Amino acid sequence: MSKTEIIGFGVIGAGLIGSLHAKNIATRVAGAELIGVMDVNLAVAEKYAFGNAYATQDLDRLLNDPDVDAVLIASLTSLHSEHIEKAAQAGKAIFCEKPVAIDIAETRRVMQLVEDKKIPFQIGFQRRFDPGYADLARRLREGEMGKIEMFRSQSSDPKPAPEHYIASSGGIYIDSVIHDIDVARFMVGEIRQVTALGRNLVDPVYGKHKDIDISILTLEFENDAIGLIQNSRRTPHGYDLRVEVHCEKGKLVTEDERQTKLWRYDAQGIHGDYFYYFMQRFDDAYRQEVQAFVDALVKGESGKPDTQDAIESLRVAIAATKSLHEGRSVLVSEI
Repeated sequence: MSKTEIIGFGVIGAGLIGSLHAKNIATRVAGAELIGVMDVNLAVAEKYAFGNAYATQDLDRLLNDPDVDAVLIASLTSLHSEHIEKAAQAGKAIFCEKPVAIDIAETRRVMQLVEDKKIPFQIGFQRRFDPGYADLARRLREGEMGKIEMFRSQSSDPKPAPEHYIASSGGIYIDSVIHDIDVARFMVGEIRQVTALGRNLVDPVYGKHKDIDISILTLEFENDAIGLIQNSRRTPHGYDLRVEVHCEKGKLVTEDERQTKLWRYDAQGIHGDYFYYFMQRFDDAYRQEVQAFVDALVKGESGKPDTQDAIESLRVAIAATKSLHEGRSVLVSEI
């Protein structure tokens, strides 16, 4: 797709993430226009059909609309591959929230369809577009700190998810840790082997669904660097994450816990506020990833992260799940 005019978007799914994307497209993404919002709940679609956009429960209406150049898929994970396939058949450029599917065979199948039809595609790994993460990755690529030796990422949610979400999420590695995995691949390179250690200590509901709520995942990269990803489903002080990469000349660290860049000092101690949830922490990154997609479409290019990133990060997440269940290290090549 090569266009000089505005890129018209249809948003599929107007839940937590879809509504944020709809608002960004309507108000904060240059070169984009919100044409329609589709959701099975028409009242929800109407709520987030900003500006002159229409609301619909009819997916075919959105996909057959000639003003819709691209779709942003933020529906239930279980529907992603179906919606990707239908959008590709309709010839629409596709931005899809992660993951494409929780099954690697289905992911490969639908990504191959996208590639065969030469459909511009981008997968939603928003952390790549956070200024700190992006700058750290750039400095590593440029060799500023020399050879990469060790990677560490920590991500912790403020509280457990609702049970209905836990039941269909695919497990902690596919649902949540996949973001850390993608960052590891983005910054360091492809991962050769993983070893998972997890427990159910936060909320018994996770255990009920054969999931865990705290995890340590070790990584062995193809370039011989090693890594560690640490995750928890409970941090009462709010959303907590950081990345540090040790190299031969020193280390690079990105972290940003406080929403307001202010410390208060008084007789009771030192105080600061915090980002409570990931949507606050990565508010601008969500905008930037769609802006990058629009910019790529205008140039007649596909997006990045692309179909291969969708496949490879999921492969590592599935390998981590296999490692957890089988109590052994797992080569990514097994998946």
